[in-house]
Amino acid sequence: MSSTAAFCLLSTLGGYLVTSFLLLKYPALLHQRKKQRFLSRHISHRGGAGENLENTMAAFQHAVTIGTDMLELDCHITKDEQVVVSHDANLKRSTGVNVNVSDLKYCELPPYLCKLDVPFQRGSSGTRTITACKCEGTDTRIPLLKEVFEAFPETPINIDIKVNNNVLIQKVSELVKQYKREHLTVWGNASSEIVDKCYKENSDIPILFSLQRVLLILGLFFTGLLPFVPIREQFFEIPMPSIILKLKEPHIISKGHKFLIWLSDTLLMRKALFDHLTARGIQVYIWVLNEEHEYKRAFDLGATGVMTDYPTKLKEFLNNMSA
Repeated sequence: MSSTAAFCLLSTLGGYLVTSFLLLKYPALLHQRKKQRFLSRHISHRGGAGENLENTMAAFQHAVTIGTDMLELDCHITKDEQVVVSHDANLKRSTGVNVNVSDLKYCELPPYLCKLDVPFQRGSSGTRTITACKCEGTDTRIPLLKEVFEAFPETPINIDIKVNNNVLIQKVSELVKQYKREHLTVWGNASSEIVDKCYKENSDIPILFSLQRVLLILGLFFTGLLPFVPIREQFFEIPMPSIILKLKEPHIISKGHKFLIWLSDTLLMRKALFDHLTARGIQVYIWVLNEEHEYKRAFDLGATGVMTDYPTKLKEFLNNMSA
């Protein structure tokens, strides 16, 4: 390679790196900032599954009463095409009855058990054993999505479309339109196919990043291409990989698995990435965090909001942080 060619190559590479760095810090030079209809710092996972039975009206009411910014919930569709709030397609875990939501009419759905596991929380009960924490409650009815909309007309709601079902997506969109909640609703799933269907069904409802799109964003970020690429999504909702370590017994996690968790956490929890996205008007939500040190880390990294099973604990943390 001649010295001239080498100089041109280095100049081009240098120009690319400088431009990428500037646009990463100041994306408004290239992209118009997305308009934010609301801002959510405090997000109640399944309504606050550590303080009330998950996805129940009691959980949602409690979270709203203490001042949550957003309710997160999950939706399925019944045999008679009613949109219900339930995390699982099969109700064995949550009701004790081995039946699918889609196989029953709404009036046939069994009630939740009076005691359910808190999905992202474990409690120590010995030197080696880690057991699931449980939450008890008396409101065991599986609610309809429209009941949630009617009860909390001013509260932003984050909807996880749990199955790739065209009727479910259509019905959720119709309910959002009926209750005029396009400006207060976020929807999506880890599946890119589901997210694409949601966007096609109703592009007025903001969408979440699918897992495929999260991985793409990471690839673009580490290659310096992210500042040049337009983004249609408005909510970057991701897990904090390090929380996986507390969900399993330490002695059954292999060194290789621990390394993968560490690597995932290192790659995903990037303040420069979060700052760039928020500067473009994209909110960054991290889930599901239930300890104060996790809350602190997320906000220190520049996350817009935290999703938790313990809305009271997160509220106290935010109050103390702003004091």
